[in-house]
Amino acid sequence: MCLLGFDIGSSSVKVSVVDEETGLTMGTDFYPKEEAPIKALHPGWAEQNPEDWWSYTKMAVKGAMSKANVKGEDIKAIGISYQMHGLVLVDKRMEVLRPAIIWCDSRAVSYGERAFKNIGEKRCLSRLLNSPGNFTASKLAWVKEYEPDVYERIYKIMLPGDFVAMRMTGEIVTTVSGLSEGIFWDFQSNSISEDLMNYYGFSKDLIADIRPTFGAQGELTASVAAELGLKKGTPVTYRAGDQPNNALSLNVLNPGEIAATGGTSGVVYGVNGKMNYDTLSRVNTFAHVNHTVEQPRLGVLLCINGVGILNSWIKKNVAPEGISYDELNNLAATVPIGANGLSILPFGNGAERMLQNRQVDCSIHGLNFNIHNKAHMARAAQEGIVFAFKYGMDIMNEMGIDIEVIRAGNANLFLSPIFREALACVTGSVIELYDTNGAVGAAKGAGIGAGIYKNAEEAFVSLKKINVIEPDGLKANAYCGAFATWKERLEKIAR
Repeated sequence: MCLLGFDIGSSSVKVSVVDEETGLTMGTDFYPKEEAPIKALHPGWAEQNPEDWWSYTKMAVKGAMSKANVKGEDIKAIGISYQMHGLVLVDKRMEVLRPAIIWCDSRAVSYGERAFKNIGEKRCLSRLLNSPGNFTASKLAWVKEYEPDVYERIYKIMLPGDFVAMRMTGEIVTTVSGLSEGIFWDFQSNSISEDLMNYYGFSKDLIADIRPTFGAQGELTASVAAELGLKKGTPVTYRAGDQPNNALSLNVLNPGEIAATGGTSGVVYGVNGKMNYDTLSRVNTFAHVNHTVEQPRLGVLLCINGVGILNSWIKKNVAPEGISYDELNNLAATVPIGANGLSILPFGNGAERMLQNRQVDCSIHGLNFNIHNKAHMARAAQEGIVFAFKYGMDIMNEMGIDIEVIRAGNANLFLSPIFREALACVTGSVIELYDTNGAVGAAKGAGIGAGIYKNAEEAFVSLKKINVIEPDGLKANAYCGAFATWKERLEKIAR
């Protein structure tokens, strides 16, 4: 028998089929093959059509099932991972009312800032563990003010994973982890935040029923099972945002453990066993997948919006036409550490949380027309991304989270030798790479939720470490010097 995992990203939907006994991946596919479009009707906006996610889901699951050579009746449970912080609105007929406002949309920054001030900074941080910021609740406040006709028709609000699960099961449900990422959850009262709902004037009726992260969340309807080539009644037994799920896929569940990703956005995600927060709210704290009141497990999330999207922009607009990512990495490797004084600040994908929600945009510094070329741009982009990681990880260090080992999937920017080397050298951390991905993690999460595995240790016994990158002492000084220059340039424009 098999498990099926879905990873609903902003670039694509990935699906993996996992053998429940061996834990091995039998087939994986994704769709679309080119990055999915993000609509920006105004500067700082970012929207996608939720129905597109569903179309991508149908294509990806058929490809994964075909590659795995399994039948619908072989699937025992389904797990869903999804892009965090988005806002999906549906009416009573479960029809989408407007495009989803996704994670990198910055329009609601001012709403969160006012809520933070008016509710009270200390109260927000002690109860929500965050400022309301630019998260789902604040995005809903924007809709309430600017699209009142849409707001009046809302039956339920959802995160992207809630929407995909609704399309599968016909049920609208969510999780505590999901509500915490939307900044709807009060960790002191262990309930939906009265402070936030009252301040924004939201009815609790807008919130979906709450189900456990691991456990029964609905079953495939007959019509959807036919669409997906699966069996009616197949249970959905796990759901989590992409970063908590990525941590699960790397078996990062206990205090002090760290997971990282380098996709469209970049994330360092550490598990904390105590109710703690950054006083400036530059990093975020959410309920991890295994959080309980009795045994707190909180995910401290550093997110950098402009990561893989900068690298892909360089590939499309600067590098020679038709170049692959491997060739782009080879091009970058032809110039020295520090790119001969060229620095790129990778902040061109919306307001950056670690810069206190400022939108400073991407910028290039130290460009000399007589020295620098495409190779320098390629290297400076990857180093700039790494330096943004380092800048944010220093904030996590201030919170008492020591980062000695970083676990990551062998994917996206972690495939780049320059990126891996620079990150290890500038942070002094060992990087461990594993053969896994978010869809595989979601599939194994489904196995835990369905009771197939008694715990995470059993689910991830097959997790395979494929590479270890140690800091290179001979290169560390050069990387640290380039970081110091980069940081000085950032602080001049981000004051």
